[in-house]
Amino acid sequence: MSTASQARKAPRRHTALGATLIILVALIVVWWIVSDFVTDWMWYRNLHFGRVFSTRLITGAILAVAQGVLLGGACALSMALAWRRRPQRPVSDSPTLDHYRSALARRTAVVIAVPSLIIALAGGSLAVSHVDQTLAFLNRTPFGQSDAYFGMDVSFYVFTLPFLQYVFSVVLAALIIGTIAAAVVHVITGSLYASPVSVHQHGSGEGSRPPTVELKNPLNAAAQVHLSVMLGLIMVVYGFQRLLSRYEFAISDNDALFTGIGYADDHARITARLIIAIIAWICALMFFANVRLRLWRVPGTAIILMIVSSLIIQVAYPAVIQQFTVRPSEVNQERSYIERQIEATRAAYDIDDVTVSDYSAETDVSAGQLRSDAEALPGIRLMDPALIAETYEQLQQVRGYYQFPSVLDVDRYNVDGQTTDTIIAAREINIAGLPDQSWINTHTVYTHGYGVVASYGNRSSTNGEPVWTEGDIPPEGRLDVQESRIYYGESEGQWVVAGNAPGATPVELDTPGGSESGGEQHYTYTGAGGVAIGNYVTRAMYATKFTDLNLLLSSNVNSASRILYNRTPRERIAEVAPWLTVDQDPYPAVVDGRVVWIVDAYTTSADYPNSQHVNLQSTISDSARQSTGADTRVNYMRNSVKAVVDAYDGTVRLYAWDTSDPILQTWMKVYPGLLLDRSEISDDLMSHLRYPQDMFKVQRQILGRYHMENADSWYNQSDLWEVPADPRDSSGAYEPPYYLSIKWPGDESPMFSQTAVYVPKNRENMAAYMSVVADAASPDYGRIRVLKLSDTAQVPGPNQTYNAIVSDQQVADKLLPFIGQGTGSSADALYGNLLTLPLGNGLIYVEPIYTQRKSAGSGASAGTYPVLRFVVVRFGTHIGIGDTLQEALDSVFAGDAGASTGEDTGQQSSGQEQAGSEVSDEDAAKQLLQEADDAFTRADEALKNGDLGEYQTQVETAQAKAQEAYQRLNG
Repeated sequence: MSTASQARKAPRRHTALGATLIILVALIVVWWIVSDFVTDWMWYRNLHFGRVFSTRLITGAILAVAQGVLLGGACALSMALAWRRRPQRPVSDSPTLDHYRSALARRTAVVIAVPSLIIALAGGSLAVSHVDQTLAFLNRTPFGQSDAYFGMDVSFYVFTLPFLQYVFSVVLAALIIGTIAAAVVHVITGSLYASPVSVHQHGSGEGSRPPTVELKNPLNAAAQVHLSVMLGLIMVVYGFQRLLSRYEFAISDNDALFTGIGYADDHARITARLIIAIIAWICALMFFANVRLRLWRVPGTAIILMIVSSLIIQVAYPAVIQQFTVRPSEVNQERSYIERQIEATRAAYDIDDVTVSDYSAETDVSAGQLRSDAEALPGIRLMDPALIAETYEQLQQVRGYYQFPSVLDVDRYNVDGQTTDTIIAAREINIAGLPDQSWINTHTVYTHGYGVVASYGNRSSTNGEPVWTEGDIPPEGRLDVQESRIYYGESEGQWVVAGNAPGATPVELDTPGGSESGGEQHYTYTGAGGVAIGNYVTRAMYATKFTDLNLLLSSNVNSASRILYNRTPRERIAEVAPWLTVDQDPYPAVVDGRVVWIVDAYTTSADYPNSQHVNLQSTISDSARQSTGADTRVNYMRNSVKAVVDAYDGTVRLYAWDTSDPILQTWMKVYPGLLLDRSEISDDLMSHLRYPQDMFKVQRQILGRYHMENADSWYNQSDLWEVPADPRDSSGAYEPPYYLSIKWPGDESPMFSQTAVYVPKNRENMAAYMSVVADAASPDYGRIRVLKLSDTAQVPGPNQTYNAIVSDQQVADKLLPFIGQGTGSSADALYGNLLTLPLGNGLIYVEPIYTQRKSAGSGASAGTYPVLRFVVVRFGTHIGIGDTLQEALDSVFAGDAGASTGEDTGQQSSGQEQAGSEVSDEDAAKQLLQEADDAFTRADEALKNGDLGEYQTQVETAQAKAQEAYQRLNG
């Protein structure tokens, strides 16, 4: 074969190779897209929420096609028209333009199609973010309330206005793209001249005239018609945008004074938008007229006038009104607008029926003062869910690969026939605690946590530890848990593969002990959660989705395997109901024998007219829980949905809770049958539902100012309430609200509630006490009440009370034996949550004090944990401390509080004798040493049985007893 023929064949080989690579890349991209699509569809189908996936997919596809066709079509049509009306004999002195013109002539269809297709694809992809907006508009539900200025139903602002803004923006973008594309083609074809100036010389020499400059029309007739029409259409759409934008003032922030329409908006800005819309339409007429006139100075002058007018009537004039009419007498000018804004805000946040009562809190004490509140005292919660998280971890963690949350949850359970506040947490897997974090371990062996741990909220053991109502592995307790495995939970962020073929050896670690040999117990998942990946095609798709080839190679993945992902409760709810805002604090509960996660979800909007915006993330953050995620502004909020996620199989159930909410009604139209009726909530589940934290925090923030319904008071902030900083937190974060059972003044019995306190602006004394009935089974659920304290007799606020407690001599004397024995045996004093309760015709503070032992040297010793030592009570300026709540109350109220807390006074913190006790220090120390010896004996027995969790617990108990015996003899 000749060299010449080889040279001719070489380009063909390169062409074939290039084509092959292109096809291969295309196949990979298609496979990736199909894998992502199919795996999502299988996940939704497994949860029986396939309608959500299909509805959003179809809507998104229609929007993407419509928006892509509009944008790409405008580009293609405009370019085609410009090319069709090109000059037959273009005159050009630019080689570059000649080159582009030649290329356009040779491949006209390709040159027009390629940029149009790119614009269509890019523009269509952006439409996906408007799926929920479109679905809500198509299924909108009237609120039955009209705004005070335009008379439009609230649904117009929440559903219609955002959708119309979206439509107009897309149409305007299409016209702008079309205009730019047309201008480019006109330049290339010579219809649009680059230099519209011609210079004429009139001879030379003395007496000749100077040269003249002639301004040539930079467009030929066809280009002028084309661009005039396009620019005219842009001005028409822009005018409609300006007309629609008048309504935006009802949902925009008014000079930072409030959200909604104010005086300057009403008297200047709204009218200015209307005038600009009219001017824009006049400009459009000028452009359309230019089709005949062909005088660009006419529409050009109109555009200049519109810009100048806009600066004057939209910027300068409102600023003058604001500065010289509003500011000199702002409260008088804005009064009627403030009144309407207060009314709208209270309605939007559901605080328009809050009961605010004046409360003359007593500060003097007398014997028997709590007699009428006797029923409330046994329910006072002493265990701090934030502090004892470490205690749970040390006594119930069992292994390093288990964990509890940093802040535990408060719920209610019926124990021994009595409903009691309970501290509860789920024992979940901690991947970071694994000694070997291999792929096999993290994805196929350590697949689930095990059990819930619960303790009384109002009791402690003799050594200050929690009194368990459920704990250990295997679980023991009184909560009747029938399925303890936690495959779905707050810490389960890792995807795992579970399940195995029938008869195969289980590979999933179930419990650290319990097998016949005393070693680890293994388990095979039998639930319906997750997606079956038994066939290789599905497995390959998930290997692509998670970019993990081990799914195809590992022997632990088999024909019966299921892949479990999106395992956190908040994540699952956000996926199946993306139109909901999910509460930051899911909490575990034992319901009908199963562990489930209860999650509150909200319908929110930032478009409720004249309602005050708040930053949701900053509002719900406090010292206990720091919110994460992007900032979100809202000015309407309803707890419309109660959601439940099963901890074993991941089943999601959404219950329609507030069916009066128009936003919820709208989404129930979008997804009929998605939400279960409230009547389907079982009695057991209802007993664990509670008023949500995030909703309460937002209402607390808003009510701090909007309890003032008088416009003058609101403006002057004369009675502004603030959420105090947590006295225990050095960062200045808000004090969190607390769940506890309280007896409201005038009520017959205590009620499980969520409570918060206010202080006056820039002050630290108490301003008000806020509570909401948190028990969902109560007919008063959601009732918010506020006790407004007298301005004449000050009641100490949380920070003042905390300072008084820390500096009190009684408290210092009690803590001295624990924190004053030198570095070798000293302990830290940890102050628990400072609870406030309306008791004894006043407000009483209750604060538990914990101690945590330190080892020799600096730093806390591993294995130490907080234990409850004392309880401090403050009423007015009177402080009492005791080993028990009863002692502290009696100490404050002249030796007799008048009611019993229900505590067993014999169950004291070990080694701490009561006032007046006849037991000597030596006898008490002997008793403690005997208890320590007994604990060591039990520890030895546990070690022999392979129960390391019990061994650790008993060793810690023995060490604590011995330490207290030492303090008895040397205190």
